[in-house]
Amino acid sequence: MAAPAPRPVLVVDFGAQYAQLIARRVREAHVYSEIVPHTMSVSEMLAKQPAAIVLSGGPSSVYADGAPSVDPALFDSGVPVFGICYGFQAMAQALGGTVERTGLSEYGGTPLEVTEAGAALFAGLPARQSVWMSHGDSVTRAPDGFVVSATSAGAPVAAMESLDRRLAGVQFHPEVMHSEHGQQVLESFLHGIAGLEPTWTTEGVIDDQVARIRDQVGDGLVVCGLSGGVDSAVAAALVQRAVGDQLTCVFVDHGLLRAGEAEQVERDFVAATGVRLVVVDAQRRFLDALAGVTDPEQKRKIIGREFIRVFEDAARDVVAQAGESGRTVDFLVQGTLYPDVVESGGGSGTANIKSHHNVGGLPDDLAFTLVEPLRTLFKDEVRQVGLELGLPPEIVWRHPFPGPGLAIRIVGAVDAERLAILRAADAIAREELTAAGLDRDVWQFPVVLLADVRSVGVQGDGRTYGHPIVLRPVSSEDAMTADWSRLPYDVLARISTRITNEVRDVNRVVLDVTSKPPGTIEWE
Repeated sequence: MAAPAPRPVLVVDFGAQYAQLIARRVREAHVYSEIVPHTMSVSEMLAKQPAAIVLSGGPSSVYADGAPSVDPALFDSGVPVFGICYGFQAMAQALGGTVERTGLSEYGGTPLEVTEAGAALFAGLPARQSVWMSHGDSVTRAPDGFVVSATSAGAPVAAMESLDRRLAGVQFHPEVMHSEHGQQVLESFLHGIAGLEPTWTTEGVIDDQVARIRDQVGDGLVVCGLSGGVDSAVAAALVQRAVGDQLTCVFVDHGLLRAGEAEQVERDFVAATGVRLVVVDAQRRFLDALAGVTDPEQKRKIIGREFIRVFEDAARDVVAQAGESGRTVDFLVQGTLYPDVVESGGGSGTANIKSHHNVGGLPDDLAFTLVEPLRTLFKDEVRQVGLELGLPPEIVWRHPFPGPGLAIRIVGAVDAERLAILRAADAIAREELTAAGLDRDVWQFPVVLLADVRSVGVQGDGRTYGHPIVLRPVSSEDAMTADWSRLPYDVLARISTRITNEVRDVNRVVLDVTSKPPGTIEWE
């Protein structure tokens, strides 16, 4: 039997840019965390039996009309609570403290002075340190029963704690790397004030998920949609460890893959795991379904629908080949991750940014029960699980690649000719990045074809009217936030020169220097 789920630390999302990062930092302290919306009632939160609650930052002002508030009942529940930025101010206000606009806003790196020598939040830390601030309002008077433990030029109460009630908060953002001791402050709350043991590990995830998969699947037959990426590969390896030969992996060559990917799946993953693999050539089917479609959400939904139909056909073949008439394949494994759930509107109560092919793109008449062993994990956690399962580094450290493939890297309609152009440009970009030894320095490197855009160029002493290619190298920790990668100019120059020389119908290469937010990593 599967062990009971760990009691989570709930991260209450007030619309913060960094809510997901807070959840990751909690897990880095070896404590399990989940994100919940600020609209969730206290009774609903307590029904989850939280080990502690963290109130995130947010863009609102606590005294503005309609601003999110915190039910004071939360602080009488006995659950340890930690407030960050807006959550800190909402906590102070709910408990009778004072929040004001003092005119002393603080943004970016800010000196912090610890004013209480015995403060639990800052145990063992310097009395003066740099933290990351982002606030216009300030707590000017702490609630009764709280000790003010730190201050800054613009925040008279920059940190406070009430140890007997296990409540604490900070005006700054401990979750961001720019707060030089931020992780230690967060751990001081989790391990010290809240008294939580650092017992959550990815090794425990493997044991727990193997038990859960066995409970869910029993002696049923399972198919896994294998893409060759780390998510589906780790999900498949977990399920294989749990149920062995009950699993058949189905690799759908939908014609939307990058150069060499089909061969990599058949060679590397099968060699590493020995899993049973069925390869389905569905290129014509997908191209016909996508013909003339330009809307990115529609592309995603079409691809999700066709994937499922292909799996249904493959499942019937799996049963037929096994000679097990009367049996059906009832379970489908997918490599859905926690950011996929969050961005599809299912994790934090935030807006649906885009349908992930595993979350928002599935048909209503799905014939399978989903098995999603990675649904609560971030990408870096998935990589660690993959290494512990013995998958080769070539798979574990592969750059993320979207399930809908190159279809969402073509801005415009998808056809075989446009795919060939993009596939060639993408292969050049990846080759040059690898040759420069920069694969590990870049989280993801989308190469985008602006298929419905043309620009004038000069090639071979003649006028051309070709497509632009966009390079989108990004650096990130978990894909929830990202920044564009500062690749060396000589590497960018080689990529540009090769693409414009070697790829037909392309006469311009541009670099996307947008962070996330406001942009997303993929263009569609």
